[in-house]
Amino acid sequence: MIVAVTAFTAISAAQTTKGKTNKRPTVNVTPPATPAPTPQATPDPEPSKRNERPGNATPTPTPRAQALGPTYSYVFTRPGFTYSRITVEHDSAGKGNISFQKSSFDEPIVDPIDLSATTMKNLTETLTALNYLDSAEEYQHPRDYSHMGNVEFTLKDTGRTRTVRYNWTENIHARALMDEYRRISNEYTWRFEIDLARQNQPLMTPGLMESIDRYIDRKEISDPAHLIPFLTQLSADERLPLMARNRAAKIIKSIEKVKK
Repeated sequence: MIVAVTAFTAISAAQTTKGKTNKRPTVNVTPPATPAPTPQATPDPEPSKRNERPGNATPTPTPRAQALGPTYSYVFTRPGFTYSRITVEHDSAGKGNISFQKSSFDEPIVDPIDLSATTMKNLTETLTALNYLDSAEEYQHPRDYSHMGNVEFTLKDTGRTRTVRYNWTENIHARALMDEYRRISNEYTWRFEIDLARQNQPLMTPGLMESIDRYIDRKEISDPAHLIPFLTQLSADERLPLMARNRAAKIIKSIEKVKK
């Protein structure tokens, strides 16, 4: 589930202790907002092997569930980025999974996702504006900007399937589509990073709280209110430093104030 994106901004990285290879390092680099492009050639991305992360079952839609509504698939690839591949797959209820490949990992990490009604409304309205399944428009700009990252989006509905690929576009709705999925990626890669930090390196959580606060301020999270239950858990987690817990509580109040 798409507009060109630049280099990921490194926010934090948990260092793996020598001899303990079973712990993954914490990282916080996600695709930033779409910038003005600069042309440069980049080799086509290589396909990535997908495997589930131990302890997380990947939701698999049943044949009946697939028949009842559309399914969405977004893939972002850019060799050389810390996250070189991000895949978001979900159904019309927003349930599915996200897979992301970190440069130092042999296999991708797979986590479940549950998109909010607000996010699904944004996606549906954008696809309606594009008249997506009935359109044959090519969104790709005449010039190639694959060095900024490539996007592939597929929608399947009522027996029809359409896939588009682009890395830069002047179509405002196609740009909005890739931007929305970038915001989704921001949320779920951050969730992964801070969840790993709270278990292994709690002292890194204040910096991660600061990073999500900046994301929200820059409108780089699809639906900030969707984070409130998770932030509430973090604000009461005594494994985290008081600074991190207080920051989580403050972010919750800011989100609730905007909602009013």
